[in-house]
Amino acid sequence: MKTPIATPIEFSCHAPGAKAVFIAGTFNDLKPDATPLQPEPISDQWSVSLPLPAGHHEFKFVVDGEWGCEPGCGHAYTGCPKCVANPFGTMNRVLEVL
Repeated sequence: MKTPIATPIEFSCHAPGAKAVFIAGTFNDLKPDATPLQPEPISDQWSVSLPLPAGHHEFKFVVDGEWGCEPGCGHAYTGCPKCVANPFGTMNRVLEVL
């Protein structure tokens, strides 16, 4: 059986003052503490590179325990072009890997 090709995808989140940032997505069973991001000195950016197979992936950042598409963005889905509505009435970021 052929193993699907995974593409390294860089995720980053601007989270000034955060103590911990994680990414929860369809690629890690939406586990809020499975995939930590690493802080980048001085910039307040947190990042991680993940190998993802082709397909549709949804995700959220978890910043100091708070879920959101970005810090301060936990509001109801309002048609953001990079997001899709989820069953909880909020939004998930969406990424299509080709």
